[in-house]
Amino acid sequence: MTPIKILIVEDQRIVREGLRAVLEDEPEIAIVGEAANGQEALELFARLRPDVVLMDLQMPVVDGPEATRRIREHSPDAHILVLTTYATDEFIFKALRAGAQGYLLKDASVDDLLAAIRSVHAGQTLLAPAVAARLVVGVSSGGPEALTPRELEVLTLMGQGRSNSEIAALLSIAPRTAKVHVQNILGKLGATNRTEAVSIAVRQKLISL
Repeated sequence: MTPIKILIVEDQRIVREGLRAVLEDEPEIAIVGEAANGQEALELFARLRPDVVLMDLQMPVVDGPEATRRIREHSPDAHILVLTTYATDEFIFKALRAGAQGYLLKDASVDDLLAAIRSVHAGQTLLAPAVAARLVVGVSSGGPEALTPRELEVLTLMGQGRSNSEIAALLSIAPRTAKVHVQNILGKLGATNRTEAVSIAVRQKLISL
């Protein structure tokens, strides 16, 4: 099995060392680099091309959300997992709007961290339960436009981290149709990406994780 290449982005040295100590003995993980701020993260990402970036939020020079945005802007397929102590709405939405696919708190267990890395590496959405519970819906005061029964089915599968092709196969529809459903869901929920759509849906109790 090819190890998942990880770039650790964290401004506190003791935390970086702790993450390395936790992860480097895992055979499925390969730590390829460490960055102390977002600018270093951008430079190392371009050079090392890690499979997953563990991204802190509050950092000097360039913060985590901005680094995430720039990475995803140049590499749309980049996999970024936020690992932070902050579970406030402001930080959560900044990270998700920037393009992070996962948001985990630093009090998570090692097993939860490994599971989150696997999920994000596989292109799935991963939100800590405490994060999902605190999300504030960023839609108009009138609420999201009603979803059709089919869109609710697609949304449920999105919440399970299913890709468009997987959704298409499970619902016996064309992949292009699945993509259209996902785009319609994003528009109706006022979301900019799949992660945010799932977060909004959980908050609105349209689906449960």
